[in-house]
Amino acid sequence: MPTLTKPIRTAKSGRLVARVSGADKAIIVKAAALAGQSVGSFVVSQARKAALETVESHDRVVLNAEQSRRFVEALLAKPAAPTARMREAMKLSRAKVTSDLD
Repeated sequence: MPTLTKPIRTAKSGRLVARVSGADKAIIVKAAALAGQSVGSFVVSQARKAALETVESHDRVVLNAEQSRRFVEALLAKPAAPTARMREAMKLSRAKVTSDLD
């Protein structure tokens, strides 16, 4: 049988302040009432939801079919031979960096 657990509460030490128009405040108050939340809880929950969506869309790369095909082809392609500059960088790296794997 599932047990009910209390939600984890975290201390609220941060503060947000925003000035809004009367029309914006009225619609926010109405929406909060319809959601059964206080205005503060409603604003924080909606701001958090929008923030998470913004961060997720920024962190995710969306490719169309052509971009996806080109990406996979690049991954599967034989690597190019290292340039002289790359060989010099690898040589310097081996001289300066030690590894437990070597």
